Amino acid sequence: MSSSAGKRVVVTGATGNVGTSVVAALAADEDVASVCGLARRTPAWSPPKTEWASVDLREDTDLVKHFEGADAVIHLAWAFQPTHDPSATWRTNVLGSLRVFRGAAAAGVPALVHASSVGAYSPGRDAGAVTEEWPTHGASEAAYCREKAYLERVLDTFELRNPGMRVVRMRPAFLFKEESGSEQRRIFGGRFLPGPLAGPRTIPVVPDIPGLRFQALHTDDAAQAYRLAVHREVSGAFNLAAESPVDARDLAALLDAKVVRMPRQAARAALVTGYALRLVPASPQLFDAVLRLPLLDCTRARDQLAWRPERTALDALGEMLHGMRTGAGLDTAPLAGRKAS
Repeated sequence: MSSSAGKRVVVTGATGNVGTSVVAALAADEDVASVCGLARRTPAWSPPKTEWASVDLREDTDLVKHFEGADAVIHLAWAFQPTHDPSATWRTNVLGSLRVFRGAAAAGVPALVHASSVGAYSPGRDAGAVTEEWPTHGASEAAYCREKAYLERVLDTFELRNPGMRVVRMRPAFLFKEESGSEQRRIFGGRFLPGPLAGPRTIPVVPDIPGLRFQALHTDDAAQAYRLAVHREVSGAFNLAAESPVDARDLAALLDAKVVRMPRQAARAALVTGYALRLVPASPQLFDAVLRLPLLDCTRARDQLAWRPERTALDALGEMLHGMRTGAGLDTAPLAGRKAS
């Protein structure tokens, strides 16, 4: 457990978009003595006070040995792909999470901070900004939403069975940073989408689809909320977002493009075709979720975590597009980029 030197924190999924920002935030925190990053592939990236362990949550691995003596476990590990094989993502995301939860309890870890998502929420586009009391049954049939919502139910029971553990659920909006550009191009656009197309004046039009309006957040700002949750005696769910939402006109301004109205059915039909042909990895059900997700009220995070994002949603999205265009990344397997030309 913690000593006068500071806290020990274990982070799963420590080499991805969120994990790298969380590890960096903890490493810069003078009240954190050490960070143990768990990932399938050990990176060359090595921030201060950080050690690495190679762990595959798909396997029945001994997590207790990594969790013993930790003051907090931050669970971020998540697989977005293969979207065409939901049983594969279920093994990583759900069964892997169950192993993390059980391991943290067996090791007697005082605090578990779990990465849930806005995608866990039930549809609520017309509800205004919702608080953490909004139902969490998933916004669509997308595997991502189904898995996030399922783990919310798991944690409901887990908290009852482990009253001595402080359980925090972070429910962030879409998370972007420059170094995630290459990864997010691969996850959502696929290998056939050239990164340079994300630049201004290279995309002539942005479709204005009814319901296309979402919140975003810079990943580094989200990481500060995770860091604060390690230190503050809080529990329960926290919405995280830069609260001004982004719409087609905002995207068009970033890309110096024109806005063209497109019926929702036409956009979905095109995605269905691309997904069936395996040209794009993002499923039509994920598209449905984006159009149904509620907007987030982040008052609780401001009041109980003293958390406020330093960047706007457009700042975060603009950074990601720049990173996509230049092939930005980090020296970790998930964030591997290409050398900018």
